[in-house]
Amino acid sequence: MEKRNIVREKSYTFAIDIIGVYQHLTKDKKEHVLSKQLLRCGTSIGANISEANGAISRADFSNKISIAYKECLEAKYWLSLLKDTFYID
Repeated sequence: MEKRNIVREKSYTFAIDIIGVYQHLTKDKKEHVLSKQLLRCGTSIGANISEANGAISRADFSNKISIAYKECLEAKYWLSLLKDTFYID
């Protein structure tokens, strides 16, 4: 049985939410540039966490988790920018 990984679960749920935001922005708001950036970083968080779970060394794990963290920071930036420009609430 695979051990539960709350970080992986939350990053997966976050990616699903980001996809929903992307769909809303592109269909309803007709915004394509900022939303694409958000889609890329918001979905890559979980991908990097999944890769970290399969790391072959501590250094490899640390590298992947660091990338996931940086993608989180980028997603936060794009969400703030979209909020402050009134694309999202």
